[in-house]
Amino acid sequence: MDNGILDEAYRRLHRTGPEFEGWLSNHGPMAVEALVRHGHDRSVHRWLDDYLRGLDELPRGQRRIEDWREALGDPKRAGDWLAHFDRELREHPWREVLGTWWPRLLPGIAAGATHGVIRVGHAVRALREDGSSPDRVTELGQALGYWAARWQPVPGADAPSRPDGPDVATALAGLPRIADRTGGIRERLARLKDVPEWAQAVAAPRPARTPADAERGLIALVHQATLDYLRYGHANAVMLVHAVTAPTAVLRTLPALDPALWAPSLTAAWSATAAVTAVYAPPHGTPMPVVTPGTPAEVFARAARHGDAHVVKLADAVLDAHAATGDERVLAAAGYAGQLI
Repeated sequence: MDNGILDEAYRRLHRTGPEFEGWLSNHGPMAVEALVRHGHDRSVHRWLDDYLRGLDELPRGQRRIEDWREALGDPKRAGDWLAHFDRELREHPWREVLGTWWPRLLPGIAAGATHGVIRVGHAVRALREDGSSPDRVTELGQALGYWAARWQPVPGADAPSRPDGPDVATALAGLPRIADRTGGIRERLARLKDVPEWAQAVAAPRPARTPADAERGLIALVHQATLDYLRYGHANAVMLVHAVTAPTAVLRTLPALDPALWAPSLTAAWSATAAVTAVYAPPHGTPMPVVTPGTPAEVFARAARHGDAHVVKLADAVLDAHAATGDERVLAAAGYAGQLI
């Protein structure tokens, strides 16, 4: 992995905002981290040359964040949040800032169609595995700022969990669906509160009792969500990617967090995957395709050639799922996404 190329890519991207064309998420920082991670350094700047054309400029802060609770979820203050985390990370170590803000942001995991937490997960992986650099720290700050500006809870996710509930795979299989499947994710998430079975379903999985339980639960959640993509992805190939990539981002962040935060992290990740599934997946899936996906390196190389950011990010996530479980079926999800998107 060429950390110099990643830092160069970050510098180019950090002149752009976290959203464009209204509220579409800037996927550039996430995609380039995945491309460099898997050895496709040489394609990064060429990919960016094309991607940067559609992005907006970095929003500027107008006033300091004084009452952070009041400012959470206010996209008009995106520039203020970006400036806030820039200051925080200049004054404190990145792990300290992450540890302070993770539990504050976690209840709003639906932020930006879950892209807030996903971008944080990529930034934390770069810092953890490749060491700190000014550009990587700046990326974490921009990721946290985006999450804070778009902070959005999953309806009903604050309900008490069931100690005798099922595991996450069983709970995913029992999720209800919204009836009105029009509009974007914000409109769809708002309809969950009107689904009679939702409150019980989102509280269904039994909670993790230990940090190790939480890690196993997240691995199982990512695994099952990836297999579900093969059954449901045709219904909305782009949005259902996030049922996989959001919990993957949480799983990647765990080692940088106090273990006391691992169990609530699983609960939040579950709510995100459950919500995306309930509002985008059809009631009945198709049989999983029988494919021979190839080696993990071949799977990611095909995604890199495809070039779509969602395909790249899903391929990156399924490689993690394969490494954790050994289940070769998950590798097929990246190729399936490439066919659909």
